[in-house]
Amino acid sequence: MKKKEYSLDIANETLVAEFSDLADQANGSVIVRYGNTAVLGTAVMGKNPKPEMGYFPLTVDYEERFYATGLILGSKFLRREGKPSDEAILSGRIVDRTIRPLFEQKLRHEVQVVITVLSFGEHDPDVLGVIAASLALGTSDIPWNGPVSAIRVGKRKNKEEFEINPTYVFRDENDFETDILACGKDGLINMIEIGAKEADEETVLKGLLRSKEEIEKIQEFQKKIIADIGKKKRTIPIEETSKVLESLFEEKIATRMPEYLFSGIAGKAKIEELREEWLKLVEESLPEENIHHIKAYYEKKIDECIHRGAIEEHRRPDGREFKELRPLYAKAGGVSSIIHGSGIFYRGGTHILSVVTLGGPSDSQIIDGMESQQTKKRFMHHYNFPPFSTGEAGRIGNTNRRMIGHGALAEKALLAVIPQKEIFPYTIRIVSEAMASNGSTSMGSVCGSTLALMDAGVPIVAPVAGIAMGLMFGSEEKYKVLTDIQGPEDEHGDMDFKIAGTRRGLTAVQLDVKVTGIPMSILKEALLGAKEARYAILDTIEKEISAPRKELPKNAPRIAIIKIRKEKIGFIIGSGGKTINEIREKTGTEIDIEEDGTVFITGKGNGADEAAKIITEMTHEYTTGETYEGEVVKITDFGAFVKIGSGAEGLVHISEIAPFRVEKIEDVLKVGTKVPVIIKGIDEKDRIKLSIKDRDPNFIKKPQQSS
Repeated sequence: MKKKEYSLDIANETLVAEFSDLADQANGSVIVRYGNTAVLGTAVMGKNPKPEMGYFPLTVDYEERFYATGLILGSKFLRREGKPSDEAILSGRIVDRTIRPLFEQKLRHEVQVVITVLSFGEHDPDVLGVIAASLALGTSDIPWNGPVSAIRVGKRKNKEEFEINPTYVFRDENDFETDILACGKDGLINMIEIGAKEADEETVLKGLLRSKEEIEKIQEFQKKIIADIGKKKRTIPIEETSKVLESLFEEKIATRMPEYLFSGIAGKAKIEELREEWLKLVEESLPEENIHHIKAYYEKKIDECIHRGAIEEHRRPDGREFKELRPLYAKAGGVSSIIHGSGIFYRGGTHILSVVTLGGPSDSQIIDGMESQQTKKRFMHHYNFPPFSTGEAGRIGNTNRRMIGHGALAEKALLAVIPQKEIFPYTIRIVSEAMASNGSTSMGSVCGSTLALMDAGVPIVAPVAGIAMGLMFGSEEKYKVLTDIQGPEDEHGDMDFKIAGTRRGLTAVQLDVKVTGIPMSILKEALLGAKEARYAILDTIEKEISAPRKELPKNAPRIAIIKIRKEKIGFIIGSGGKTINEIREKTGTEIDIEEDGTVFITGKGNGADEAAKIITEMTHEYTTGETYEGEVVKITDFGAFVKIGSGAEGLVHISEIAPFRVEKIEDVLKVGTKVPVIIKGIDEKDRIKLSIKDRDPNFIKKPQQSS
């Protein structure tokens, strides 16, 4: 086996890139290691172009292998990997979003990048996935404008310094505030993924600057490797536009395009009219032209027109100012009396319906994947994007990668304000439906979900709002940052910068670009512009509902929380679960007991309180001096057994029944008699000694002597 290794020290660990003939049929391959985590990156390009495709056919697959954990995972009936987990899909999207802008978009050869996790250690493999993809492409003969590098930095609350490539353990700690994954090259940033607990913009910018320093080190590392072993890039001819086609466009369409594109809210419809006219014109005049090339050329001219309009003419397609939001509308509740909470949010032509459902702890999702082994998830946000949201007819089927990505981004944005389980023990599921789409439905979902959470009475820390910032880029001196991108700005702009947070700070940030990267100065401008827009959206949300409703919906389940001694858990469960199942059946509740003795009881109506009372009585620690109203359950020659709680009883000795001598217990007590008692003592075997006479010396009347 031929093998060559390169290494770079990063934050007390060594990044290793291993090249061998292990996957030598691929155009490029590499194994990247960091600590105990290792991934294989491969890149393959199809030999023949597919000109019938109207887009660059890049596929990125991120493959989790359970053996990477050293465990046999999966269901008991299928001990192998199934469909990709959400974590795998999100990691694959990170790689895709980072490498895609660095390809020639006119390329029509299929390119597939596969990241396979070989070893799963203390570090997240998503960062290694980006570096492995970059090295596999960079050392291959596939044309690509890399390399590109990735780093994760994290920060604790009230700490200034950033941790480089923080481990899972570090990221799971309570004081972990900011998690930044950044990718870039040549001093520019081209992909960002951030989760934070209300971090301020200055903290995020400092984190990005720190990321940029580490990225440059990894860039130099990659460049040396590529210079050493990189293959010569293939020369792939790109179809050029014919002069005849260009002349036809200039003569018939070009002068009219600005009028159609910058015609206010009707612009989208009018630009479609012009597109149809263009296609018909070419079909009649130049029938030999490739239809996909014709469409791509038209999109290129829209791109040029909208950039020129923004940068040189200072205008947007719908006539707004660059910092101006589209009209906002917010509504909390009112959809149905059955659902627990709902929110409707409009931002221009983007319309979102978000619905909250509350459940008990047993309704939490069990995650059994490579990164999350048998963990429970009590907060979920899911996102749907039906075809009617864009005015189209299409197939409604399984959740696609985009929907998973958008749902996860909104979930991350909201997670920072979800109350802790100790405060609000409910499982929370939100579903956001994109009812109409015209720019950043993911950020609209954050706003709709905030409304729904407050409508349901979930005591969130603070309302969250999100906004998408765009960019028309000519150079570092000539550009325009756009607030609230929509329609053609989203499709033809150079940046989609999604930013969510509360009034106190940021909770989630995501950056995608269509250019090589974005300078830090522009990112700072966009972050500050997003803050202003976020506050305006929060004003609209809070005007509709200023705080979570004080009461939960009537049809939401009720949860009672009690604490018992850990030693009593087995007693409550009973042999084979018999005792706890009897309580569940009797009260119509779900009962979840945690290892520390915390008991969560979920039920409708008074069921939770009834079950809590039963368990409290069963696990009560009885002490001398406590008084009860008991019931005689058994009579013997030496005394009476009295039930004083659910599953607890004690003995009233014959001498403790009355202040006088009792000859025969049946003369003064019967089974079923209710009696006042006081605990006189508890022996070493936890047997309870009771007294009636010490509680009420007059309760038992002296029997009449027969004459």
